[in-house]
Amino acid sequence: MAAHPKSHLWPFVPSGRIVDVVKAEGSWLQLADGTRILDAAGGAIAASIGHGRREVADAMADAVADTGYIVPTFLTPQREKLVERLTSGWLPAHLTRVHLSSGGSEAADAAIRLARMHHIANGDDTRWKIIGRTPSYHGATALTLAAGGHTARQKGFEPYAPDLPKVPAPYALRSPLGRDHADEDLRCAKALEDTILSEGPETVAAFLAESITGSSGGALQPGPRYWPEVQRICRKHGVLLIVDEVMTGFGRTGAHFGSEHFDIKADIMFAGKGLSGGYAPIAGIYTTEDVVAPLAARGDSLMFYTYGGHPGACAAADKVLEIIEREALVERAATQGTKLQALLQERLGQHPHVAEVRGRGLLWGIELVADRDTLEHFPTNAGITNGVVAHGLREGAFFYPGGTGEVRDIICLGPAFTVSDDELEMMADRLLSAINAATAYKAAA
Repeated sequence: MAAHPKSHLWPFVPSGRIVDVVKAEGSWLQLADGTRILDAAGGAIAASIGHGRREVADAMADAVADTGYIVPTFLTPQREKLVERLTSGWLPAHLTRVHLSSGGSEAADAAIRLARMHHIANGDDTRWKIIGRTPSYHGATALTLAAGGHTARQKGFEPYAPDLPKVPAPYALRSPLGRDHADEDLRCAKALEDTILSEGPETVAAFLAESITGSSGGALQPGPRYWPEVQRICRKHGVLLIVDEVMTGFGRTGAHFGSEHFDIKADIMFAGKGLSGGYAPIAGIYTTEDVVAPLAARGDSLMFYTYGGHPGACAAADKVLEIIEREALVERAATQGTKLQALLQERLGQHPHVAEVRGRGLLWGIELVADRDTLEHFPTNAGITNGVVAHGLREGAFFYPGGTGEVRDIICLGPAFTVSDDELEMMADRLLSAINAATAYKAAA
């Protein structure tokens, strides 16, 4: 007897069962059995305008009816309109060149290749190393796994990727200088310069980092001196700065991009997820005239991906950005984020198994520990992260699992910017219940 088709699918949610979603609307997922799940994660921290917006579907349908598949090197009305919207109202003014891909991993891979191509075109072909950070995550290609600092996802694939240098991402809670030490930002910036010098500045092409560390670290933010010092160091040594805004871009943190909070001026930036609000696979690599100029002088171009800038995806992205503008959803992400922060602090701030609640806008991370005073981890085999996700689903809410293996027991929230006050209350309540269940904690009566 043939297996049911569902048995051939891998359940990506660590819940022990396939979550069979048949419809999504607003902040809610509806399962085949009629159960409703509150999407506290926005899928993979991607759904910005909420699920089920008919005008996005209509824009995609019109684009596909008109153009279908068009090779990425050709111009279509949808590509032209999206790039015009990006460069006129969304991207930092110095980022004037756009290359479109199908997702964050592709965009990260292309950004790294672009940095290398820039140096080669400048006659500086000894610069090839990409310095990354731990923790971090930039994608699942061999190159992006090598450049990232996600040990769990790198495991087993080491033979396929170069051993690229890493420096620590600011992690004040667990700073080796002491818990929440004020100089953690300078320590991490110094580690970058020390690494550039030890590797040889003439061999380093770029430094790659997230503006705010996403799910790999659970919304880790640097201190105020980190990014100014990092930018000074990169300029001093001729190292390009590549900023990953895949999770933090297009309004997620209450600004157009996470970079705005720290006055970061990237040489290359890439961002996806919120670009289409999860409605279509698309991401972009955004760069400067200075980066592109030597390539253009040689007639070089960055190789495209087959589905990069697909007309249907471009139409979806353009409509999503239009909705965000029309409904002032970047500002709403900031406002609702402040409310979510207050709710999480109220419910979890003093929980004996919560080390920290951290985040910005509508990107939040909760770090769970066996002991909040010593920051002792739960044993790996306790499966706390998966336990919280599974119990959350039973409670009727989906929370996003974070961490890297070494950084662990991280739960992330990234709801749609349209989330209501009542839905925020439900998220906080159901998360508290799921944490209590997963950690076997019983509050005093």
